[in-house]
Amino acid sequence: MDFVLLIKAAIMGVVEGLTEFLPVSSTGHLILAATLLDMPGEKIKLFEVVIQTGAILAIVSLYAGKLWDTLVGLPREAVAQRFTANVLIGFFPAALAGFLFIDFIKGVLFQPVVVALGFIVGGFVILWAEWLQKRGARVHIESVDQVRWTDALKVGLVQCTALVPGVSRSGATIIGAMLLGFNRKAATEFSFFLAIPMLFGAAAYDIYKNRELLSTADIPLFAVGLFFSWLSAWVCVRWLLRFVGTHTFVPFAWYRIAFGALILVSAALGWVDWTA
Repeated sequence: MDFVLLIKAAIMGVVEGLTEFLPVSSTGHLILAATLLDMPGEKIKLFEVVIQTGAILAIVSLYAGKLWDTLVGLPREAVAQRFTANVLIGFFPAALAGFLFIDFIKGVLFQPVVVALGFIVGGFVILWAEWLQKRGARVHIESVDQVRWTDALKVGLVQCTALVPGVSRSGATIIGAMLLGFNRKAATEFSFFLAIPMLFGAAAYDIYKNRELLSTADIPLFAVGLFFSWLSAWVCVRWLLRFVGTHTFVPFAWYRIAFGALILVSAALGWVDWTA
């Protein structure tokens, strides 16, 4: 295996881990990173999906206690049953929409203007949500254990908007939850838990669908990407949980708007193929 290629895989893993759970769209950043690192091709697209599992393993490791208690308590504890049901309810709408419309999304929506608008509009939605919070919008959910099935369904429906490239799954679920009455910490954590079935499912589906692209020679490449994705996501999630305790998401909003402008400029000048 080419050592330089392993370095590139590590960089891609870090980009995935740092952006997966922030409201900035990991997909857009991976497209840019793959272009700058000169990593085109169908196998790299599959690699980008697979390394998401590294980021999800960071959530599993950080919340191992919560997940284990839920699993053990599932047969008899109402809190565990409600939590599990809420995650599945929140997961279902986007999973169904993705299954039905994935070909349309990949074939039609992966265009520079769509990606840029996803970033920019999402940025302004974050600014609006934070403005409402500043004005004293009602917060009635301060813990993921307080989430009702109706709340989970609404967040799940909002998550469907993340199928539009550039919107960001984390951004859609976190900001959508805040608009529905979650505080920042509860919205962020519920977004983390929704990511577990969503991204594991997406990775499993893509691996099965493109299994002919894989070979044993790819194991080092994927292993390096997975490890650095897990490590960087682990660090990022710990930082984000501290950040939301004392800060707003406004800096991410302005970053998204600036990144959307970068997409438009780079696409117009031919620097990046955003349809990749």
